[in-house]
Amino acid sequence: MLRVSVVVPVRDDAAHLRRCLDALAAQSVLADEVVVVDNGSSDDSAAVAEAAGAVVLTERVRGIARASARGYDRASGDVLVRLDADSVPPPGWIADALRLLEDPEVVAVTGPGCPHDGGALVGRVWDAVYMRPYFALMWAALARPPLFGSAMAMRRETWLAIRPRAHRDDPEVHDDVDLSMQLDPGWRVLADPALTVQVSARPLAGLRSAALRTRRAFHTFRVNGRRANPVRRWARRTRVTVRRRVAGWWRRR
Repeated sequence: MLRVSVVVPVRDDAAHLRRCLDALAAQSVLADEVVVVDNGSSDDSAAVAEAAGAVVLTERVRGIARASARGYDRASGDVLVRLDADSVPPPGWIADALRLLEDPEVVAVTGPGCPHDGGALVGRVWDAVYMRPYFALMWAALARPPLFGSAMAMRRETWLAIRPRAHRDDPEVHDDVDLSMQLDPGWRVLADPALTVQVSARPLAGLRSAALRTRRAFHTFRVNGRRANPVRRWARRTRVTVRRRVAGWWRRR
């Protein structure tokens, strides 16, 4: 059985974190460890994590990419799950992630988020202007599904392979987009609705929030240079796909 580590970066989000940790304690397959990385909180986020039995790390240098990477480095599991403090995974989330990772060619899995606050109208707006565009546009740019930081899991060896390239010290990158770009376009990443988690509707808080996220998205593409070039990524994806199909054809002969 694969060992599972859950990494949760947090800053001043104790109430949401408590709900996230309660949901992890109710999983049908429990994580072997939960690593909460306190990124300079002034509230009782660290105390909430300690009370829940989590491993608590302190990362004083601000930045979600740095906090997340600190957690991945410390985690001891074969599978590294990443949730945000406001993520609320359903009881079968870890079990579903492990099921999808049974295919040895799958290096990472991810799912979408749906808001747990704001009602049905907010949910429809969220899906129309945030979730669906994120997955569609990033899929087109990356030549495969993107990772969504609120609901993702990757093999430990995947992290070790991409760790030297991750922009952990840049507080302006979207850490999940940056990780997505470090994954080879030929590697298999699965996006599955079974991995949907509930999240806060904060990304829809207003124009300022949308502008910040858009600016960081463009910044993440810019710092990744040639690796972020969609033409190069699709060319790489096509080459790998053709090689796999040819190899499969020869095996069936």
